[in-house]
Amino acid sequence: QVQLVESGGGSVQPGGSLRLSCVASGFTLDSDSYNIGWFRQAPGKEREVVSCISATGGRTEYVESVKGRFTISRDNAKNTVWLQMNKLNTDDPAVYYCAIVFSSCDYTWFSTDQGMGVPHLDYDHWGQGTQVTVSP
Repeated sequence: QVQLVESGGGSVQPGGSLRLSCVASGFTLDSDSYNIGWFRQAPGKEREVVSCISATGGRTEYVESVKGRFTISRDNAKNTVWLQMNKLNTDDPAVYYCAIVFSSCDYTWFSTDQGMGVPHLDYDHWGQGTQVTVSP
């Protein structure tokens, strides 16, 4: 069965850290087409792209609000993508999802211009999500 499985979510205090994992099973991530994105969705809000990484890992991009705090990485040999989240704050709680996206990892993922952004990416598989909570 082809699937992506996220893990590593939990509850932390502001300023804390979590490391999310996205593991592929039933197929290999080692493909020139498999850019990976981390997305999040908080209650009542639209799904937001947090970060992306190119198929080879050579390019990464982040939404402005997480720059300097989050780091995306991947190891295709381990079929795994990670999202290291440091200095978590009260704007970060959400369900976090990983997805395979055929669209190249670049600024268009994060753009709100017409024809760009999350609704217009070329998606493949999605994981089921992992909950991140930040509270004192």
